Amino acid sequence: MSWRPSSGASVAQKRASMLEHARAFFKSRSVLEVDTPALGRYAVSDPQIEGHRVRTGTGRELYLQTSPESFMKRLLADGYPDIYAICRVFRDGEAGRLHQPEFTMVEWYRQGYELDAIVAETVAFIADVLGRPELQNAVEDYDYHDAMKRFAGIAPSTATIDDLADASSADSHLRETLGDDTEAWLDLLLSTRVAETFAADRLTVLRHYPVEQAALARTCPADPSLADRFEVFYGCTELANGYVELIDVAEQQRRIQTDLQKRRTSGRHDNAADEHLLGALEAGLPECAGVAVGFERLLMIATGNDDIRDVVTFAFEE
Repeated sequence: MSWRPSSGASVAQKRASMLEHARAFFKSRSVLEVDTPALGRYAVSDPQIEGHRVRTGTGRELYLQTSPESFMKRLLADGYPDIYAICRVFRDGEAGRLHQPEFTMVEWYRQGYELDAIVAETVAFIADVLGRPELQNAVEDYDYHDAMKRFAGIAPSTATIDDLADASSADSHLRETLGDDTEAWLDLLLSTRVAETFAADRLTVLRHYPVEQAALARTCPADPSLADRFEVFYGCTELANGYVELIDVAEQQRRIQTDLQKRRTSGRHDNAADEHLLGALEAGLPECAGVAVGFERLLMIATGNDDIRDVVTFAFEE
């Protein structure tokens, strides 16, 4: 086992320069930088994400945060203006070419923004931080359902589990592993059949995911079966995930309970509902849109690396 860092000084210099560009981007738009805790009382309810648990000397259980989202929404509900954070976040069970259990997230919220506006700003942010303004001029833009039909040959709203498994060319082991988890099958198809078709040298936007795959997003005004959620890819690599935020506290509470039940059914840690987040929504979260960007993935593109372990100072060691 080597004591040496995973990446050299040239990567660190590029990272520092890109962080300067990120902060300048938000400063030019009068978006305030805020600081959020790494430890919190509540864990995420998302059934696809697992956090790290920390036990204090008194036996109290806390969680390393998988996103600053809950804290940032509490700030917005308390009257803060448009805000952004650049922070370390933590996710259990994620290590490999595109994942680390600890990584840097850039997250921001814009009040009064609709889907088109936050998508456009996200594309502008990525192009600006990468120093590649031309990326804004050749963006591919797909509706989620259209992309699934075109590239995977399935209709997400009507496909059965067998349809999804067949489209995935799944063997018996994979069928047993994913079972009847529709969202897991759709995520698999997205990564293995859909995203793999995206142009390697440009940004692709995927929008209007099924509402079941966007627990914190507003339903689409034109179609309540869809959510105002989007993702931005460079080639097949996901860079950003964003929403027009759900502000209805009753609907948010219902979705959280649905997700927590899915966690119990799948054997994941039985998290509690985030009462602070729900309290912020009840007090009045302003209409807003938010987005999170994985900063190391931007750094991979900027440095020409295809493995996240080559752009972090000290990669996670098993």
